[in-house]
Amino acid sequence: MEYVLICLTASHRNASFDLLERLSIGAPAAASRLVTDSDVLDGAVVLATCNRFEAYLDIAGDDRDSAVSATVQAVASASGLQGDEVLDSVSVLGGKDVVQHLFAVSSGLESVVIGETEISGQVRRSLEEARANGTTTSDLERLFQEAAHTSRGVKTRTRIGAAGRSLVRLGLELASSRVTDWAHTDVLLVGTGSYAATTIAALRDRGAERIQVHSPSGRAPWFAAKHDLVAATDLRQAIATSDVVITCTSSEVPVIGPADLDDGVRRIVIDLGLPRNVDPAAAGVDGVELLDLETIGIHAPIAELNAESEARAMVDDAVSRFRAQAMEQSTTPALVAFRKHVFAILDDEIDRVHRRGDSTPETAEQTERALRHLVGVLLHRPSVRARELGRAGRGDEFVGALDALFGVRAEPEAELDVPTPVVPLADRTAPIRDDAADAS
Repeated sequence: MEYVLICLTASHRNASFDLLERLSIGAPAAASRLVTDSDVLDGAVVLATCNRFEAYLDIAGDDRDSAVSATVQAVASASGLQGDEVLDSVSVLGGKDVVQHLFAVSSGLESVVIGETEISGQVRRSLEEARANGTTTSDLERLFQEAAHTSRGVKTRTRIGAAGRSLVRLGLELASSRVTDWAHTDVLLVGTGSYAATTIAALRDRGAERIQVHSPSGRAPWFAAKHDLVAATDLRQAIATSDVVITCTSSEVPVIGPADLDDGVRRIVIDLGLPRNVDPAAAGVDGVELLDLETIGIHAPIAELNAESEARAMVDDAVSRFRAQAMEQSTTPALVAFRKHVFAILDDEIDRVHRRGDSTPETAEQTERALRHLVGVLLHRPSVRARELGRAGRGDEFVGALDALFGVRAEPEAELDVPTPVVPLADRTAPIRDDAADAS
């Protein structure tokens, strides 16, 4: 039985940053509405980061084309884009490719900077948001939980993290070629989310001491006190007194434009926001050097080949195990129905023994124990065989045999007495630093 999920993916590899920016705003809510307001999807988890948009879909029925079309139209409309424009920029994955892709993405192998650690936190949050919106399914839960487990293994057992650096640190590294001494450089940070905290740590690693922070939402005093910074209330004045400006807010419109930058003053502006926090026209101001995510991505280092190869091999192994387990579990509903059928017959027979009244209570109890033991022994081999056939991709043979021999058919998953347990993702992953900018 093939794993039935599809994925729509657009990333820095096949889509422009402009399109990714717009998708990151409207697409998540659109996908959630598509699940709740139509019969096209049973579930959806949407991942929208600074350099990728992905929708993992559990489709209703087997009409993949309709599910793709409806999803593309919904996210395009919510993002102010044309459906054809979105469709031309996304790749559609199915079956094993969905599993392979998410495991690689979560492990940082498909990022602008190979091995970045922040993406695993973004994957975790995308599942949490889907849970909050009621758009997950058991298949999506299992997929994302195992992706988190895989990424943790890659992180702890390989040196892939050393093969790449976070976007924050890479941006600062590019800027360092223009900064002679960070300790004497005036830095303005625009934004107060978790991405801002990451930026502060990276700045201090380089010796930066003179850091101001401004927040469009007014959180600068609180954030400055927490991180021992100087709060700036006037943005233009703060820019005027800064050598390096770093933006990382979740504002949907640019917070800095050409008019905010003095002409002829040498200044580095690093825009880490998505959508952009800095109007691209700012690059035309004399003296301003603008480093945005697209520019930073171009300079992303080549991964250390050994570490990346080792990490990809781990992902391949995890995918194989996951698919084998999924195929093995494909026989579970039929096996549960068969066990219920057998135990119902057993209970009827035990009741008959008790009602007959021709034996002592001790004898009746011994008879019941013997019958239950016999049924357990008889069920053992079919249970083992069900898993073997499922793992070999022959689960349909087991299901068909039960129907042909006993007239037993699997019940809908929601009605099973033994639902698949869902382990909270937080229990499967190590603490990670978030990458997305919080509202600021």
